[in-house]
Amino acid sequence: MNTFAFLEKAARQRPDAPALVQGDEVVSYREFHDRALAVGGNLLALGLGAGDRVAFCLANSPRIMEVIYGCFAAGLIVVPVNARLHAREIAYIVGNSGARVLIHGAEYQDGIIENETLFEGVTRFCTEPAAGANPLDDLYDPARALTAGVEAKPEDLCWLFYTSGTTGKPKGAMWNHRMVRCVIMNYLADLHNIQPGEMVLHCAPMSHGSGIIALPTVARGAVNAIMDSASFDVDALLATVERLKVSHIAFMAPTQIVKMLEEYVPGRHDISSLKAICYGGAPIYVDQLRKAVETFGSIFVQLYGQGESPITITGMSARLHQELLDAGDARIGSAGQIRTDVEAHCVDADDNPLPPGEVGEVVARGDVVMPGYWANPEATAEALRGGWLHTGDVGYFDERGFLFLLDRAKDMVISGGNNVYPREVEEVIILHPRVANCVVFGIPDEYWGEAVHAVVVPKPGETLTAREIIDFCGEYMAGYKKPKAVDFVAELPVSGYGKILRREVRDRYWEGHASRIGGGAGAKVVQG
Repeated sequence: MNTFAFLEKAARQRPDAPALVQGDEVVSYREFHDRALAVGGNLLALGLGAGDRVAFCLANSPRIMEVIYGCFAAGLIVVPVNARLHAREIAYIVGNSGARVLIHGAEYQDGIIENETLFEGVTRFCTEPAAGANPLDDLYDPARALTAGVEAKPEDLCWLFYTSGTTGKPKGAMWNHRMVRCVIMNYLADLHNIQPGEMVLHCAPMSHGSGIIALPTVARGAVNAIMDSASFDVDALLATVERLKVSHIAFMAPTQIVKMLEEYVPGRHDISSLKAICYGGAPIYVDQLRKAVETFGSIFVQLYGQGESPITITGMSARLHQELLDAGDARIGSAGQIRTDVEAHCVDADDNPLPPGEVGEVVARGDVVMPGYWANPEATAEALRGGWLHTGDVGYFDERGFLFLLDRAKDMVISGGNNVYPREVEEVIILHPRVANCVVFGIPDEYWGEAVHAVVVPKPGETLTAREIIDFCGEYMAGYKKPKAVDFVAELPVSGYGKILRREVRDRYWEGHASRIGGGAGAKVVQG
């Protein structure tokens, strides 16, 4: 079954109903269906064939959904790129995936031109007239539109989700049609049962978690409403909830929930239509969660997953949130229970299953787990050894199957719901001509959960400022990856093999904190 069939069915059943909404733009299901077929047909007319990759880097808009479903319809593999990445980072993903086409917003044009050698051989389409790029409107020419979606087998790839690895180089988690279908059905079954016509609002990047939740929205013939503000604006969000009678906010990082609590003005907007807010991707303090439930009602839904098993390993429904809070149950500090059609447990260093209460690495399996990483058999073998996805997260399951996350086997930092790997930041800092050495890690931060922090060793006789290091990083990478603070030292501790002892340095900043993932001393945290 081709995932495009979900859109095809929705367009047949609800042709004139709104499918995609942003500001004053309303795209009906008939129009969405026809535009996706046009995108698919025009991509094939370029000479692309089944299994070819098409990358996009776009700010949130209906165009994202049209491109995704256009690729599904044509049997192509879509490669969403985080819209916050630097042009060089975009180029790496385009090159690694072998994407023949890049669809991008006009805001990326200058960066692409500055690094144009990295994009050689790639056909580009831009949302506005731009040198070296075709107009995006060319992909909507109805003369070359497909008449229907192509046939697809369950194991055919349809999506490459790029997620960083321990080396800092992004890896493409391969998703096939069976996997995407299972993610869709699991979300509807376990987290929020979206209904036809329901208004689902997106205020987080649709290249990631929010865009994944857009898929079950389409499957149910509901409305994907998209915020048109460039940054997260609480008043604009709640005004949109009131205007559109939004019932479900697709995905929020905990930092957005905290900001919403800080800026919420009771009575300013009628948000009584709101029935569910899905959150994940980073820690949230239990006290903050409790206050959110008290303020907005029992509407919060938690998910835990990763790109290799998108949004689907464990979860906690709105009902379960309320039950645990009412009972004063410590399980509110967990990452929820194993999802319906997923298997998961913890293993020791030799991959032996551990009983409830014993700490080890979280592993999972099921049709929601990727078949592997794109063009990376070594990483695939490591991540999927023994037939289980090794998440790199350390924790334990209790006797009722609630997952408590304690640490990360890998060094990834989750800051405001964004994944940052220290190695990729270090590789940039070390390029600075006055830097001798450095180490990067996450430190506790009440707002961000974790903040990216750098400890730098200047070269002998050189002096540096934190601002110089932060600005230098900004020339090479997305803003959210830059250190939020920098300390300077004369030397870093190293092992007998000369390896920097990252944890020894990092642990000094975590003294008095309950876990390595976030939270103040003695505080419970919820992992998303």
